[in-house]
Amino acid sequence: MVKNKNLDELRSFGGMEAIAKLLKTNTENGINGNEEEMSKRQATFGSNTYPMPKPKGLLHFVVEAFKDTMILILLVCAALSLAFGIRQHGASEGWYEGGSIFLAVFLVVVVSAASNFRQERQFDKLSKISNDIKIDVVRDGRRQKASIFDVVVGDVIYLTIGDQVPADGIFIDGHSLSVDESSMTGESDHLEVNSTHNPFLLSGSKVADGYSRMLVTSVGMKTSWGEMMSSITHDSNEQTPLQERLNILTSSIGKVGLAVAALVLAVMLIRYFTGNTENDNGFREFNGVDQDLNDVFNSVLRIVSAAVTIVVVAIPEGLPLAVTLTLAYSMKRMMADQAMVRKLSACETMGSATVICTDKTGTLTLNQMKVTKFWTGYEEIVQGFRVISRDILRLLHQGVAFNTTGTIYKPKSGSSVEYSGSPTEKAILSWAVQDLGMDIDNLKQDYTILHVETFNSDKKRSGVLIQNKADESKYVHWKGAAEMVLAMCSNYHEPTGETNILTEEKMSQINKIIQGMAASSLRCIAFAYKQMEPGNKTQSLTENNLTLLGIVGMKDPCRPGARKAIQSCRVAGVDIKMITGDNVFTAKAIATECGILDHDQQIAIGEVIEGIEFRNYTNEERLQKVDTIRVMARSSPLDKLLMVQCLKQKGHVVAVTGDGTNDAPALKEADVGLSMGIQGTEVAKESSDIVILDDDFSSVATVLRWGRCVYNNIQKFIQFQLTVNVAALVINFIAAVSAGDVPLTTVQLLWVNLIMDTLGALALATERPTEDLMHEPPVGRTEPLITNVMWRNLLAQAFYQISILLTLQFRGRSIFGISEQVNNTLIFNTFVLCQVFNEFNARKLEKRNVFKGIHKNKLFLGIIGVTIVLQIVMVEFLRNFADTVRLNWGQWGICVAIAAVTWPIGWVMKFVPVTKKPFLSYLKFWNSTSNHFR
Repeated sequence: MVKNKNLDELRSFGGMEAIAKLLKTNTENGINGNEEEMSKRQATFGSNTYPMPKPKGLLHFVVEAFKDTMILILLVCAALSLAFGIRQHGASEGWYEGGSIFLAVFLVVVVSAASNFRQERQFDKLSKISNDIKIDVVRDGRRQKASIFDVVVGDVIYLTIGDQVPADGIFIDGHSLSVDESSMTGESDHLEVNSTHNPFLLSGSKVADGYSRMLVTSVGMKTSWGEMMSSITHDSNEQTPLQERLNILTSSIGKVGLAVAALVLAVMLIRYFTGNTENDNGFREFNGVDQDLNDVFNSVLRIVSAAVTIVVVAIPEGLPLAVTLTLAYSMKRMMADQAMVRKLSACETMGSATVICTDKTGTLTLNQMKVTKFWTGYEEIVQGFRVISRDILRLLHQGVAFNTTGTIYKPKSGSSVEYSGSPTEKAILSWAVQDLGMDIDNLKQDYTILHVETFNSDKKRSGVLIQNKADESKYVHWKGAAEMVLAMCSNYHEPTGETNILTEEKMSQINKIIQGMAASSLRCIAFAYKQMEPGNKTQSLTENNLTLLGIVGMKDPCRPGARKAIQSCRVAGVDIKMITGDNVFTAKAIATECGILDHDQQIAIGEVIEGIEFRNYTNEERLQKVDTIRVMARSSPLDKLLMVQCLKQKGHVVAVTGDGTNDAPALKEADVGLSMGIQGTEVAKESSDIVILDDDFSSVATVLRWGRCVYNNIQKFIQFQLTVNVAALVINFIAAVSAGDVPLTTVQLLWVNLIMDTLGALALATERPTEDLMHEPPVGRTEPLITNVMWRNLLAQAFYQISILLTLQFRGRSIFGISEQVNNTLIFNTFVLCQVFNEFNARKLEKRNVFKGIHKNKLFLGIIGVTIVLQIVMVEFLRNFADTVRLNWGQWGICVAIAAVTWPIGWVMKFVPVTKKPFLSYLKFWNSTSNHFR
């Protein structure tokens, strides 16, 4: 009936009341909330969950890894090498090279698959958390928060603007309710829901306006949304912008590697077939006609294998792996720091943020409202409600009790009264009950609500039309931003109950009271009313000639850590702009308290403006002034969107915090949208990239720190990885071209590739954020991924490694008086140890002390230890496998001493200044200059 929206069938059935009776639900008090009742309803009607497709298993990722072209080439090489090795040397020794390539490929595949599998599981876990929405439900007469998964058939649920409808159901009561069913039907028009024409609410739709209570009629798989969601497959293979840039970088390096490998292959084949290479006995390898075909084939295979290995080493497969590991690690840590990442790319983008546009309420403040001041007319009431006339008291009771989306629950046991709703509503309700002696139950028996106009961010007020059941008198009550409600008034009440005309002088006096309260960082809410003429049949709410009842000032204290967090963001070169709906005086007071505006400095022209002023600027004026603005008061969601668009036009990377439905456009438009986990509506969360679970600005600053850490860690790994690649490529190329043989064998190069890719990525990806990161300027949009500082460090280390290893290659035997096998082992061991030592250098891109804070990163030290142990095993125990020989203590000492020189080189190089102009732009300049002269 509900799914098909069959109104005739519902009417013939007896309407909502008949269904509620059938479901044994009291529409006022809800169902019995005990465990037995809940279990019974879940067993009868099902739970509000739906079976999701299972996340991809480890085997799926193993198969994906085997689809890599390089892996397939290596497998072919390994198979051929294994076959011919066994044929030439027998089964006992012939399997070493082929088997070692198989093992290396196996390890690369397993690590890659395991990493992707872990990320898939992480996403699955996160999606479960992000889908666990908290909603307001009535059970045992008490309004309480419950998980969307715990909703049962028969539940009575409260819906307000921005909520997601948690199940299929029927409208009980409410006002001005309209829903967005675009996620279900694809139609963008909002649908009006009421008890006469369309009382049906479908799961998955969003509340666009108004509020209501609904009766749940079906849950989980019995709803259209459940059926649709269970058929959607979850795909977490989201590529972040940085991963895309790295893929381009990887393919570029791959092309260079391919060119070098092709050149090496050509040179080595020419040298072999022209008789310029020698075998182990010192004779020419190829001597023409008498040559055994098997030997020729094995030699060619060895040459091809060496060339392919160069390609494999050239391609830094560890880069995507490093990004995956860094993002997965940081996502896990950010979750512990109260930030849930919904979109992977937000991690790294946040690190580049140059401006943060933040809300005030709940983000910079605690969102724990308390009424601290009350004025009637232009007199402050300090002795409680007894000094106010009974008429004003009665009217205030009406205005508070009926013009609210909050509720009051009085437990029978006599324990304290519970208030539900937004913090503003809760503060006003508790003030009315405790200070004004309001009894909401009695009032509801005496009056009927005829029409409601709900609060929205544009009008900043809400209104209600009520009728007294006894004498049928009607009253319109308005409540909202003090200066806006005041502008609708033409009269005001004295505390005695006397009504006076609101002259310009009195208006000015009351405005000064509002400004004074606002300057003390109080939020000002005014109450006004009008009694309708007898016999007036209109259902609309009059908005003029109202009588001002009173003004309350509510204090919402600043969060304890907000000032410090804002200070750290400003030190980091990130501009903080506060955008609030409060008036300009409250906004200034809070901004000064939080450190957005300076206490001791004069506020410059254009630093604090109102939304209407910003809106009325021309596009050119907005672009000109947007950088100066620090606080925008009385702003609408459209103003927030306009500011984000202007800032992006000026080249800023913009992060925006928001909690309301109306913030959704700005959250979507921003480079990073940060929604609030507690106060945020479901629409805001859907539009955001990161959910701040505790609504605290300190967590926004933490996200910024983590974002910078992610970007910085990836840059560290790129520098480290490219040093390995450049050195390995150049050494093998020069040795192959000049000597006809490569000093680093296939297995050795695969081993270097493996430990540097996986262990190196893991070691550098898990560096925690430091305070130093928050003293650097933001990266912004245009900064190159590989900076001049990285080029300087990378080329210095690569040049040293190439020089020392080529010296060992051509002069090592005569310098140390050792055999060729020992010399080759020395080269391999020195190369690996150089990378181990250089890993310490990579920890700090610019700081000279690379050991600072190293004791805190136990994982880094552990990985270094594991790498060294594995290298010792490789050299000393897996000699046949790795094509090495045992080294004595002196030779190990030589390897360590040569590798240790990378530390002083790294330290000295950091004294060398670099220009800000990107290194690669010189190449572009050179190309354009040479083309010009041509």
